[in-house]
Amino acid sequence: MPLDLTASSADITRYICDIPSVSDDETRLADEIFAAVSALAHLTVTRSGDTIVARTQLARAQRVAIAGHIDTVPINANLPTRDIVENGEDVIWGRGTVDMKAGLAVQLKLAAELTEPSVDITWLWYDHEEVEATKNGLGRLQREAPEMLEADFAILGEPTAGEVEGGCNGTMRAIVRTAGTRAHAGRAWMGENAIHAAWPILERLARYEPRTIAVEGLEYREGLNAVRISGGIAGNVIPDACEVEVNFRFAPERSLDEAIAHVREVFDGFDIEVTDGASAARPGLDAPLAREFLAAVGAQAKPKYGWTDVARFSEMGVPAVNYGPGDALLAHHDEERVPVAQIERVERGLRAWLSAA
Repeated sequence: MPLDLTASSADITRYICDIPSVSDDETRLADEIFAAVSALAHLTVTRSGDTIVARTQLARAQRVAIAGHIDTVPINANLPTRDIVENGEDVIWGRGTVDMKAGLAVQLKLAAELTEPSVDITWLWYDHEEVEATKNGLGRLQREAPEMLEADFAILGEPTAGEVEGGCNGTMRAIVRTAGTRAHAGRAWMGENAIHAAWPILERLARYEPRTIAVEGLEYREGLNAVRISGGIAGNVIPDACEVEVNFRFAPERSLDEAIAHVREVFDGFDIEVTDGASAARPGLDAPLAREFLAAVGAQAKPKYGWTDVARFSEMGVPAVNYGPGDALLAHHDEERVPVAQIERVERGLRAWLSAA
C-alpha cells in the first residue's frame, strides 16, 4: 500500500519507519513522499534528488519553513517497528522513531490537511542529514536554490520531547600536532618522543573551564574536548608524530571564525589544522512569529546544545527552532522509541499555531 496521509500521525510514523532509509538509501522513501504530496492540489511540489519541497502559494503576509530529514543511521535489528507499553504509555519502538520520522510523520499529515494555513508554508523533507555535510540535501538547496529556504521563521522537527529548543551550539574540529624524532625504543635517548610532547595539550584541555553563555535569555554550555589521539608506528619505535583531535562546541555568541581563533589561542605554540566547522544559530526568539509559536504550543524555550540544521536557516537570517517528538537521548540508540502521546501533542501544537487566525 502507498503512503496514506489520511492515516493518523502515529500510523504514518510506523509506515515510514518500516521503509528503511539509511543515508545513501533514501530514494524509496523519497519516492513515496513525493507521490503522496504531489497529489495534493494546494501544494506546489518540486524535487531535488531525494529532497522534496512542497509550498503553499496563498499570498500570506509571512512564510514559515518546516523541515525534516528522511534518512536514519544504520539499522541494527530494530526494524520493523513494534508497539510496546512503557510506564503505562503506548510507545512505538524501532529505528527512526525518534530521529526523526515521528516528526516527519506529523509534518506530512499537516501538509496534507492544512489547505488554508494562516501563513504560507514551505515544507522541506531532505536527504543525507546523518552523514558528512557535503551530502546534506538542505545544504544542497542552500547552495543551489537558496530561494527555496526563504522564510520569516523556520522549524526543524528534530527530537525535543515536544519541547522547543532555540538555535543551536556551533561545532568545530581541529588537529593539534607535535613532532619528534624517531629512534629505536631500546635507545630512546637518541630520539624525541612526540607523544610525550603532547602532554601540554592534554594539560590545557584538563584545565580548560568551559563557559555558559546567555544568548537571548537561553544559556548555552560550551565544551572543548579531546576526541581522538594517535601517534606511533610500531611497538619498538620512538614516535616522531602525534595528533590530538579536539572538538569545540561553542555558543551562538561566537561566530565560527571567533571559535577558530579561540581554539588557536588555547593551543598557542602548537601546529593546528582546522578540519571541520559549522556555525552556531541564534535562537531568534524575539521574532514575532517565534513568540506566537511558543504561545500556541504552550512551551518554554530551552537551548539546543548539539548542532542541527537550524544553523543553515540562521546563516540566511531566518530565526529557527527545533521542535519534534522523541527523546534526543534515544536518537541513534538501538532501543529508539517514541511515545504516541508525544507525537499527538506535537501535532496538536503545530496545528493550533498554523491554523490561528
